[in-house]
Amino acid sequence: MSLVEAISPRSESAQLARAIRVASVLFVAALTAAAAQVSIPLWFTAVPFTFQPIVVLLGALALGPRLGFASQVVYLAAGMAGAPVFAASAALAPGIGRLLGPTGGYLMTYPLAAWLTGSLAARGFDRRYATSVVAMIAGLAVVFAGGVAWLSAQVGWKAALVAGFYPFIVADIVKVAAAAGIVPAVWNLIGRQR
Repeated sequence: MSLVEAISPRSESAQLARAIRVASVLFVAALTAAAAQVSIPLWFTAVPFTFQPIVVLLGALALGPRLGFASQVVYLAAGMAGAPVFAASAALAPGIGRLLGPTGGYLMTYPLAAWLTGSLAARGFDRRYATSVVAMIAGLAVVFAGGVAWLSAQVGWKAALVAGFYPFIVADIVKVAAAAGIVPAVWNLIGRQR
């Protein structure tokens, strides 16, 4: 059971529960878009520093595999349609062109990373801090694997690691460590209220 399912009213109508799930998916997609706007370009790489991966992973912990996956598909669909949801960049193409550029591999892995993290959350990994870290690191590994592999096709493996992995891994692990306690804390809070 995902956190979103746990906080949805059980005695209410199926329509209300469905509306809560849809709203949750749209909310996480919007948060992903907002996190993209906090973008710091780095002079030595086309890959900007953003807060998107942490939102993808945290959203997946709360939504579970299906809804987490759906939230990132909605995010990517909005971006492909031309909505300004991707990180602002004069160097990177807008819309669907962004998925074909150097950061496309990272973006395209978001649904898969959300599914993996959400699947681990559905198995209870979202209930404790340490296991939430494990679930989020697993999703982060998917993001980096896809992003670096995609980038390596354009610049080679060594350059891809220098431009798309080494500058980001420590900061992303710190972000995971900081955020991994949020969902377990909410579980603890709702557990006390029941």
